[in-house]
Amino acid sequence: MKKKPVSRVPSEVTENPSLIARIEALDETGLIDLWKQIDAGHTPGWPPGKAFELSILRAFQLEEAVIQWPYHVKIQDTIVEEIDGFVKTTNIGFMVESKDLKDAVGIAPVAKLRNQLARRPAGLLGCVFSRAGFTQPAVILSTYCGPQAIMLWTGKEASLAFRKSKMTAALEEKYEVLLKTGLPDYEFVG
Repeated sequence: MKKKPVSRVPSEVTENPSLIARIEALDETGLIDLWKQIDAGHTPGWPPGKAFELSILRAFQLEEAVIQWPYHVKIQDTIVEEIDGFVKTTNIGFMVESKDLKDAVGIAPVAKLRNQLARRPAGLLGCVFSRAGFTQPAVILSTYCGPQAIMLWTGKEASLAFRKSKMTAALEEKYEVLLKTGLPDYEFVG
């Protein structure tokens, strides 16, 4: 019997609860349909970038990963971080940064995630998902983020992994390559 996917919701989720309920209501078929809209750059009824951001988390959740929807981290009542999400598979935990832009992502999201990881224990990874891919400076910066390891995911490979129900398998493959080579932008091809 399959376990029901779990989500852990922190005390201050930054998303509108109706968006979370909407994405959680999607089964694999519904998420594939939404992914087609994301690929086409047309997601009516969704705030800009939110369908992509939440779909990444839902795709891992459908593979029984424990996820945490976008949230704020507060220190002494001051918001110090906005996190796009967190995923914990059987073997790997990582923070998520998602960008659904028309142009390739530059260094800013990688630098932001590196700084967030620097406040956490050494075993935690970061994953930046970008529907449009990454600039060369972003790839170079992510190569030198150690000891904070950040893996880069293009929208194309995330879409492929999801459609084959291999988000976790792709994560593990990308992580193994990162461990062996130090290259954060290995492309999962299925």
